[in-house]
Amino acid sequence: MRSLRRHAILVAIGLFAAVTFLAVYTPLFGEQGSAPGSGSSEQTPARLKESKRALATRRFLGMGKLPNPKAAAAGAKIFAQNCSFCHGPNARGAEGPDLLRSEIVLDDNAGEKIGPVIQHGRPKHGMPAFDSLTKEQRYDIAEFLHEKVELEANRGTYKVLNIVTGNPRAGKQFFNGAGKCSTCHSVTGDLAHIGSNLSPVEIQQDLLYPRIHDRKVTVTLTNGTKMTGTLIHLDDFNIVFQDAQGDYHSIAMSKGVKVDLDAHDKLAFHREMLGKYTNAEVHNLTAYLVSLK
Repeated sequence: MRSLRRHAILVAIGLFAAVTFLAVYTPLFGEQGSAPGSGSSEQTPARLKESKRALATRRFLGMGKLPNPKAAAAGAKIFAQNCSFCHGPNARGAEGPDLLRSEIVLDDNAGEKIGPVIQHGRPKHGMPAFDSLTKEQRYDIAEFLHEKVELEANRGTYKVLNIVTGNPRAGKQFFNGAGKCSTCHSVTGDLAHIGSNLSPVEIQQDLLYPRIHDRKVTVTLTNGTKMTGTLIHLDDFNIVFQDAQGDYHSIAMSKGVKVDLDAHDKLAFHREMLGKYTNAEVHNLTAYLVSLK
């Protein structure tokens, strides 16, 4: 599960940063407040509510828990003083590597992997130890890095400008041909009138990061109690799912907890295609779907 999440996040960071989403930046949490990592604690309350589009994208990518904005703001200052000279002010690399693509960062949940590297360093790779930093400071740096990953990978945090620039005829050919879209979707069925029901931004968002989260899961607790629902998130530490009544449950993956997943993951093909789409294919397919009034 970790490797799948890591792959999806790396693809999102690498491929669509400036190509598919010709966009302007909007805050991660709602429409007000400063950008995460800016170090402004005064803006924290306005950043606590995540937009539906951003939430849908992070679920699709299998991202972990939402970064702690207060810790991330503190971590930004510590990172700037101790790490930026090597890894760059935005952690995208300088003399040292790009940390937003680091497996250690992407596999970390709450500083348990990042913290020891900061504390003990990597002498063979030229990284000194920062053993003077406290455990809390190391956690803050980890949250800062998680927040930077979120900003780079989660395209739901961007406002999109005009994206209907493709060729709808070419998009139709891709839909029925190489894209294999028609094997699961129908323009007279589930996609009927999609051009009237959704905005172009929503159409492209759902094309790349579908909001279909109907993979069923059964969780058996240590006392034998079984709970069923729709999977929202799963990693090595927690499983989150929504039951039939609409309630959300988050359960720690402790010893004895058993998870049984529906074998068919309807989003697997979309995740695979995320790394294969060309810019032209995305825009052409968007233009075709927008034309379905």
